[in-house]
Amino acid sequence: MQHHQDHEQIVARVERWAESVVIGLNLCPFASGALRRGQLNIVVADDKTAELCLQQMADEADDLLDGDQQATTLFVLPEGFENFDDYLDLLALGEALLEDIGLEGELQLASFHPQYQFDDTDYDDVENWTNRAPYPILHLLTEVSVADAVDSHPDIDSVPENNIDRLEAMGTEMLEALNRAADG
Repeated sequence: MQHHQDHEQIVARVERWAESVVIGLNLCPFASGALRRGQLNIVVADDKTAELCLQQMADEADDLLDGDQQATTLFVLPEGFENFDDYLDLLALGEALLEDIGLEGELQLASFHPQYQFDDTDYDDVENWTNRAPYPILHLLTEVSVADAVDSHPDIDSVPENNIDRLEAMGTEMLEALNRAADG
């Protein structure tokens, strides 16, 4: 029973983060609609080993493709991938797995991690906050939903730059405080 409650707490924390950070700061202009329409699935990994996490992720990928093509899944990894390099290894394996099972071109992965750091940035650079989350997360998106979102946005190329400008205006201290508040 404790396992179920832990999952509920993790899901609640991720929902608060999505609402206050991703949607609240408009980092993803499509997240609000997905949440409002009930198309955001949050699934917590049942295991902390790469092999079993990848199997569960593959199952979630199948479920996503069998359902609403506009839906999206946040696959949360609360244990086993706290180290960013370990997480990046899992991300690479996840992308290879999608290719191996014939889902390349149907699904894509986006990545979030508490210690996220883009290549060629310093750890404290504000742009890293666009991909920081309370837990390591593999975000499964259908290519159909991504294409529809891109086609419907008036200036999709401006989103990353606008995000960085918004975050720079806020500053690291405010971002840290916002993330702490999302922790509940």
